[in-house]
Amino acid sequence: MTTDITLLVTGMTCEHCVRSVTEELSEVPGVESVAVDLVAGGESAVTVSASTPPDDDALRAAIEEAGYALASR
Repeated sequence: MTTDITLLVTGMTCEHCVRSVTEELSEVPGVESVAVDLVAGGESAVTVSASTPPDDDALRAAIEEAGYALASR
């Protein structure tokens, strides 16, 4: 069974941003795929599909490593 998690990420403005976030999130254990709906300068929806529920802290750390932040809700 695959788990899908959608995160809102701020600070992304271009395809380079998408590649950076995708690359970092893909390294989190269990993550099988990453899809990004880019909203330049806004909150981009990043959907992570994983074979097992990924650790929230690991997802946040991967996004921060790429140079971006989760939107605060």
